[in-house]
Amino acid sequence: MTSTETNSNPRLKDKYLSEVRTQLKSKLGYTNEMQIPRIEKIVVNMGVKGAVESKAKVEVAAKNLGFITGQLPTIRKAKHSIASFKLREGMPIGCAVTLRGDRMWEFMDRLFAVVLPRIRDFRGVKDKLDGRGNYTMGLAEQSVFPELTYDMIDFPQGMDITFVTTAETDDHAYELLKELGMPFRKPELDEAAI
Repeated sequence: MTSTETNSNPRLKDKYLSEVRTQLKSKLGYTNEMQIPRIEKIVVNMGVKGAVESKAKVEVAAKNLGFITGQLPTIRKAKHSIASFKLREGMPIGCAVTLRGDRMWEFMDRLFAVVLPRIRDFRGVKDKLDGRGNYTMGLAEQSVFPELTYDMIDFPQGMDITFVTTAETDDHAYELLKELGMPFRKPELDEAAI
């Protein structure tokens, strides 16, 4: 390594390795380093409304998703034909990206630090996990990502973002995501809304 090269680890990955692992180990009472939960992958999925009428919508959504994640998405096709929706097996209906490694950490950092604070009236994300230590959140529009300009957006498109962890329980996964900076909604805000 030359003197001009620097440590190129993503910021959130460095935080996980230096701070979060030791905090989780002491807080959750792990004895083995391999027990400590970690983020395995992030899956970003877009189901495109109106894909049956126009295949071009799926291509535009895939292009936007590629700009957002920095990775070429795969086109998802219908597995079954549904006559009432005029949907045939094999028709493109959405796109998805699976992020791992440094690209996953960089996407997560941008999501927590830049994208979520840009959402109007944002008060935090819900704290409901899936029962297996994974967390899925939805975004209503792709326009909150700074990688996209308004000229690039032909139609508003939502997406689902799934964080797949190695945690055995929802409580451990919640602690991992909270320590990494996931802005979970405060419990007192939920009570005030009732």
